[in-house]
Amino acid sequence: MLSRDRSFASDNYAGAHQQVIDAVCAANDGHARGYGDDPVTGRAIAAIQQAVGAPVAVGFVFNGTGANVTALGLVLRPWQAVVCAAGAHIDSDEAGAPARLLGTTLLRVPTTDGRITPAGVQAVWRRIGDEHAVQPTVVSITQSTEWGTCYALDDIAVLAEMVHERGGLLHIDGARLANAAATLDCTLAATTFDAGADLVSLGGTKNGLLGAEAVLARPELAADLPWLRKSLGQLASKHRFLAAQFEALFTDELWRRSATHANAMAERLHAGVRGVPGLRVTQPRQANAVFAILSAPARLRLQQEYAFYLWNDLTGEVRWMCAWDTHPADVDRFIAAIRVAVAADPLPVDQGTGLDVDQQAGLSAMGVGHPPGRPR
Repeated sequence: MLSRDRSFASDNYAGAHQQVIDAVCAANDGHARGYGDDPVTGRAIAAIQQAVGAPVAVGFVFNGTGANVTALGLVLRPWQAVVCAAGAHIDSDEAGAPARLLGTTLLRVPTTDGRITPAGVQAVWRRIGDEHAVQPTVVSITQSTEWGTCYALDDIAVLAEMVHERGGLLHIDGARLANAAATLDCTLAATTFDAGADLVSLGGTKNGLLGAEAVLARPELAADLPWLRKSLGQLASKHRFLAAQFEALFTDELWRRSATHANAMAERLHAGVRGVPGLRVTQPRQANAVFAILSAPARLRLQQEYAFYLWNDLTGEVRWMCAWDTHPADVDRFIAAIRVAVAADPLPVDQGTGLDVDQQAGLSAMGVGHPPGRPR
């Protein structure tokens, strides 16, 4: 039986924010034209354009995979490839959707914290003009990453410049873009189009929406958006109900307030477990996730009460995720439970690495600090 406390498995587990529910109910008044030809959609698009500081094309879709595939599909032909971090969502958690639906190839860059570097891109940006090889065309980065880290604004700009110099484009998977902007204390514009992005998958579900995401694209890239979204099964007939959620999210910066709270709860958790004997925190806390390695008995004991993911079965690394509705008391109770479980079954530690022998072997076999993860 799981605890009645909040889950620490995913911000997808959280409910929808009451302001979002209220907005959907308000939109449920009489009839309105379908497929986005309604006043609510117009207002939501204008709010997003203002937030990102650019007259971008906006297409609302149902989920993150739909947003990523639609955004990438605007610019890719089947013989063109996407450069991404090994373990990125498009790599390990979309059931091969980019390959199946777009025919594209993913060129994976190993990382230790989810962030790819110019050197990593350069290593796979090869065989340009060779008709026998897929052609690198898009670099896709995740902000914040699957490991809870954030790209600095300058790092995004450097990647964008490098890609543009090679005739390519930069896509940002922003399922948790709000959390990154809150951490960086910047606008959404600063971490997207001002930094050189061409395409953005703008997350909403993980920040308090019912189930709505958005595709943002520079206007010159978006001519096919209406047809592509429809053909990929991502066009809502009662479109106003998706748009109403985004209008609420961008009213009085609800997006920032919710993300800031989730980040603060993750920092509370991080501070409470950092330095606990028998447990090792593996990543800096930069958004709303905490990653740690603990013994299998301790993990299994905790999972009898709390839901969370085993992120890496080779190392015993777990992910603890906070959400917009996580309460400080939930965090404090979870910290107490972690301390009890770890004290009963501490992690055997190798003095040189902080990992036990089996865990170190798992990392070495992968050749990277953290192999692909688990569902968001």
